[in-house]
Amino acid sequence: MEEMASGWSKRSPMHEARSHFAITEYRGKVYVFGGGGKDFKSLNSTGIYDPEKDIWHKGSDMPTTRSGAVAAVLNNRIYVMGGGLRHEDGRFEFFRRVEIYDPAADAWSQGPDMLRPHDYPVSAVMGNAIYVFGGHHPDATKGGPMTDPGFSFCEAFDSPADTWREIAPMPTPRFASAAVLLGDRILVLGGAGLREDGFKNFDIVEWYDPRINQWSKAGFRLPRPAAGAGACVHNQRLYLAGGNSGGRMENRITCYDPDLNQWTELLPLERGRIVMGMIPVGDTLYLIGGRGADGKTPLDSVDALRIIHH
Repeated sequence: MEEMASGWSKRSPMHEARSHFAITEYRGKVYVFGGGGKDFKSLNSTGIYDPEKDIWHKGSDMPTTRSGAVAAVLNNRIYVMGGGLRHEDGRFEFFRRVEIYDPAADAWSQGPDMLRPHDYPVSAVMGNAIYVFGGHHPDATKGGPMTDPGFSFCEAFDSPADTWREIAPMPTPRFASAAVLLGDRILVLGGAGLREDGFKNFDIVEWYDPRINQWSKAGFRLPRPAAGAGACVHNQRLYLAGGNSGGRMENRITCYDPDLNQWTELLPLERGRIVMGMIPVGDTLYLIGGRGADGKTPLDSVDALRIIHH
């Protein structure tokens, strides 16, 4: 079946501009938690978007104020994990904290802490487990992102045991990456980190196979370096949006077809965009919030791209 994308359309904006937020989809609605607002101030608010009605609702505030967290759905609950905040003295604090949101009750409960702090990691769900990969290095709490080598530590939460366990470390330590499920493996895409020869934005793609707890090279690369990009999978095709390529904040949208091992350029966004949420609901991809082409201004905008099947 062939797919093509229609043009981008504007949808109702969020109640407040934000980037670096946790995002997930549950039963046809999109949930966003926390993030960074104006002047990078961390938030604890919850936004719930109904694409069918194009309406945002406010949910119960998250107990912890934080940005850079990740969200995952397991057993009809949304787990919000990690993240951090910047104190007034400029020092960063990174969290092991896990809080669980019940969408039916609009209520929060405390979950078991992760083994290590993860700020701006990526996560994915497979089977009865949540996987969390990398993020900012826990020791990089003073200098900020440009002095951070990234974190290779990875862990998994097993639902039946209600505990976290260490899994194989990511081959490339990094933060500001993206993670998607494609087939029976998890891809971790792009990201950034400080290396001996300077700060790098990556075009690498690494596979994690939960069945054997091993990493391998994916056999393809991103079409450009991408840190803070949006990514999702729809109909077994990978979509990559925006991100920092090292030279600019990109407005490009590209689609990867694994059967053809080929990237295709789609209609670009009107402006560069980074550290946003990108999520499919039905046949539409939603690009939510983030920061604009200056890398500083938080956005409340929601852009939709409908995928047409032939």
